[in-house]
Amino acid sequence: MLATAAKLIVAAALVVATHQVHERLPARLPSDLGEEFVPRPSVAKLASLGFDAALADYYWLRAVQIVGGENGDVGRHARLIGRMVDVVTTLDPWVDHPYRFAAVWLTDSPESVRKANDLLRRGIEHHPDEWRNRFYLGFNLYFYLGENGAAADVLEETMALDGAPAYLPRLVARLRSHADDLDTAALFLIELAKNEPDEGRRANYYDALDEIEVERRARRLDDARARFRERTGRDIERVEELVAGPDRVLPQLPSPVPSSVPEALRRNAHWRVDRDQDRIVSTFYERRYALSFHEREARRRDEWLGEKARGGNRL
Repeated sequence: MLATAAKLIVAAALVVATHQVHERLPARLPSDLGEEFVPRPSVAKLASLGFDAALADYYWLRAVQIVGGENGDVGRHARLIGRMVDVVTTLDPWVDHPYRFAAVWLTDSPESVRKANDLLRRGIEHHPDEWRNRFYLGFNLYFYLGENGAAADVLEETMALDGAPAYLPRLVARLRSHADDLDTAALFLIELAKNEPDEGRRANYYDALDEIEVERRARRLDDARARFRERTGRDIERVEELVAGPDRVLPQLPSPVPSSVPEALRRNAHWRVDRDQDRIVSTFYERRYALSFHEREARRRDEWLGEKARGGNRL
């Protein structure tokens, strides 16, 4: 009888405490309320009344709600999302996906990227055998912050973990050589695409891989053009000169279109010499590939690394 009464008392206390927690939770969307809506992690822990996981779930759902409800640039809510994920992972550090969620969405500024990196390091501390947190940390260091050596250090730790991609040693070697090249980008892109749950972002990664395929071919044409100049003492007028006549330097031209694109969508693409850039380009893209995983992110990265090269202090 006493045991039953004790259980009833505990159950009643849980109901009251849960009600008190939910009474503290505002009904409005967090993006409308702003950053003031999110308490400091230490305050949130005190306010949880011991229901850390329940409050963590609340803020996690709110963070997902912001991303899911944004039709434009999620980056304008990056600080808010970062604060929410900080609360979530402080209240319940054993969660898994929120760490990588932060890595995906906190990309609006170097400060946000570093916040994401801090959260990823927390994830690594609590999930030391999860290779993906280290992979995303390595990617952030490489792509956004230009810290190839630090990225290599992180990925080197990842190589021995179960499930880690077999190509990581090759990627680490390329990072250690400070190569900011197509192979390094492609290795990251392949893994990011495999692990990206968001369909739109996954499509961006595959699109970038397609551009890398065409860029490799364009670089082969650049080499052939240089050989043509050495052989003839003049430049080409048309790309077709590389494969025609007695001065040809290639047996045939590579396709100017990614292999994933069906014939019906190839738009009669061809290679041409862009005189403004003095480069060979495919008319399928009308530009040469520059390291990027999403157009906005590429622009931001170039701006940040430019500031770093000029001695700025944002990075």
